[in-house]
Amino acid sequence: VQLQASGGGTVQAGGSLRLACEVSGRVLSYDAIGWYRRAPGKQRELVARISPDDGTHYADYVKGRFTISRDDAKNTGYLQMNSLKPEDTAVYECFVRRSGHDYSGQGTQVTVSS
Repeated sequence: VQLQASGGGTVQAGGSLRLACEVSGRVLSYDAIGWYRRAPGKQRELVARISPDDGTHYADYVKGRFTISRDDAKNTGYLQMNSLKPEDTAVYECFVRRSGHDYSGQGTQVTVSS
């Protein structure tokens, strides 16, 4: 399983970005798809996850601003990010969780200027 994240960029605070995670091969209906982020000098943290078992999960600091979704027919997951803040600046990495194993790929840089 190979993943390619895209859609990052530089935006001003309050702006929006939509990240996409293209999965090579086929996204299986029982896969979970999610996003981590890693900011400079900080540990990687879970941003959001969507799975058939327990729906969507968001970190508290993105609730109400970010929306995760998936289109299995296109083998793609998405992260819509609104009302971006400078503290959202990080490399965003997507992952697929299949049968207890996480697959991830290179991330995409998101920079939010104040």
